[in-house]
Amino acid sequence: MKNISIIGAGKIGGAIAHLLAETGDYRVTVTDRSAEQLAKLDKHPGIATALVDIADKAALDAHIYGQFAVLSAAPFHLTGAIAESAARSGCHYLDLTEDVATTKKVAALAEGAHTAFIPQCGLAPGFISIVAHDLAQRFETLDSVRMRVGALPQYPSNALNYNLTWSTDGLINEYIEPCEAIVEGRMISVPAMEEREEFSLDGVTYEAFNTSGGLGTLAKTLEGRVRTMNYRTIRYPGHQAIIKALLNDFNLKNRRDVLKDLFENALPATMQDVVVIFVTVCGWREGRYMQETYANKVYAGTVADKKMSAIQITTAAGICAVLDLLAEGALPQSGFVRQEEISLDAFLANRYGQLYQSTAAAIARKRHEYAAA
Repeated sequence: MKNISIIGAGKIGGAIAHLLAETGDYRVTVTDRSAEQLAKLDKHPGIATALVDIADKAALDAHIYGQFAVLSAAPFHLTGAIAESAARSGCHYLDLTEDVATTKKVAALAEGAHTAFIPQCGLAPGFISIVAHDLAQRFETLDSVRMRVGALPQYPSNALNYNLTWSTDGLINEYIEPCEAIVEGRMISVPAMEEREEFSLDGVTYEAFNTSGGLGTLAKTLEGRVRTMNYRTIRYPGHQAIIKALLNDFNLKNRRDVLKDLFENALPATMQDVVVIFVTVCGWREGRYMQETYANKVYAGTVADKKMSAIQITTAAGICAVLDLLAEGALPQSGFVRQEEISLDAFLANRYGQLYQSTAAAIARKRHEYAAA
């Protein structure tokens, strides 16, 4: 049984802890600086809690020393400090960050390390990078890679057509920070919230636009090999226009605290969500210009006897699957490990990776049973 420390007792941290503890293969300790947040965690014999302030370097180092791995489910601006502590304490490190600067910091810490540093283990970046790289490997010459992901309410009921489903800080960060893209073979920076497009999937119309962080390290990996590559967040039509007005016309991009307050007090959270994943790769194979597409919807559901939102399932399953593969020796045991180094087949065959398929299949079965009744 391996000892695991999870930093952050929010909804995602709690979901990760539950999934890991349910197997009996991991002894989990969830750490947070808030006793109130720790008290909200579901009680489980395989989960312990610890009250530790991330800002206290000595306390954090002492807490994670001797752990097999530390998993960061903390807000993006705290993740760097956790990575530094993992480096000092000599344990494996995994995180969920979409923040570009944090990932660069993790990569620097990984140089010469005797343990593995694996950032971006969630949904986007994370699983979508694994999918896109797998599709790209099927071509002799690449032309374009387009990655689209969205965590959406199943039943939108406001002008934004949106409910809060994950970290408000992370949401705001990806709406404001510059985005990486590859244009004509060269990696450039493009503004967030721009280059809106529309597409349909299963009869539903969506919009998508630039947001920060979703490409992960895959952009650097494929630079010079692909003509066009970009990542865009999926929303229902109308969302982008309102957010752009808030950010630009009301100047809330420079008043993140006000924007966060608005979101958290005006947009209700929901457990009834759906994660939409849409990746398209074009290129040449055997002399023909071809396209490969991965499309999937993951719905909220009950996993390991616990009701979880779709974003909880996909994010927690992502980092748990990577941890499993690391523990099995299927991933490098030291240095910086990119998501695109992970085999899609190995990920989906993993007990946690299977959740990307089983929840969607379960919903489909329920709908079929209802229609037949």
